Formats: sequence, C-alpha cells, structure tokens
Amino acid sequence: MNTYKLTLLALLAALAVVGRYAFQFIPNVQPITAIIILTGVFLGPLSALMLSILSVFLSNMLLGMGIWTVWQIIAWCLIGLTAGTIGVVWKKVPLIFIILFSVFSGYFYGLIISLTTYQVTGHFWPYYLAGLPFDTAHAIGNAVFTILLYPLLHVLFQKYAKNRFRMKY
Repeated sequence: MNTYKLTLLALLAALAVVGRYAFQFIPNVQPITAIIILTGVFLGPLSALMLSILSVFLSNMLLGMGIWTVWQIIAWCLIGLTAGTIGVVWKKVPLIFIILFSVFSGYFYGLIISLTTYQVTGHFWPYYLAGLPFDTAHAIGNAVFTILLYPLLHVLFQKYAKNRFRMKY
C-alpha cells in the first residue's frame, strides 16, 4: 500500500466522519455505509476494512464510545469486505446493483447492531423489531448517499487508478 492510497483512505475517513457527525440529528441516516461500500467496490476489500475500522473509531470519539463500537466495526467491516469481494469478482459493478446492496446493508447493519442488546440483555426480537423503522431510514439513506456520492467518488477512484502505477514511493 503506497502513500497515495493511504492519503486517499485518510480523505475518505475524514469524509465519513464529518458526514456521520453532520447527519447525527437524523437517526440512522449517515453517509458512512455508502462510502465504505463504494470504497470496497472500487479499491478492494482491504481498503474497505481499513476505512471501516478507522471511520468507526474516529467518529465514535466524537459521538461516544460504548459496547456498540465493537458491533459497529464488525457490521461495517463485513459490509466493506462483501462490497470489496463483489468489486473484485465483478469488475464493472452496475450502479443499480450497488444501490440495492446499500439498501440491503442498511438492514444487515441493523441486524448486527441488534446483537448488542442480545449480548447485554438476552432479548433480541423486541429490540430488532422496534429498530426496523430506523433500519429502513438507514437503508433509504444509504441509497440516497450512494446515488449522490457515486459520481464524485468514482472520479476520485479513477484518478487513483490512473496515478497508482506512475507513483512509486
């Protein structure tokens, strides 16, 4: 991993943290999932994994750490690894598929986070069912952020792909 890619990941982490902090007033609507998915699709699973860990840790330093931090890292790492695997296997991933995957990821994230309550209280279903409206907001937000961020990040990732072979650090 070269300096250029690390700088790109730092920029994406900053974008994810600022986006999550800026949208904290709307429950479960944040651009971090869309950024992780797009990073995974275009830069690969390892980059999405690193971005997931860094983004969760840094944003939770602002928004509050707790037992949920571990589950957030697990959820976003699984989403990023899956998106990265999709990007590796399927070289040209259609935007509609990325959008559908981002919607699915909103519900998957909610499922993983619901395990936090099960870990603490031993009750899973009441918490999971009560959280479905929030998971729906997360899923819709993911689709909107994916549509909005795709053109910007696609250009950024294309510049990285063009420059990564010219720069040797």
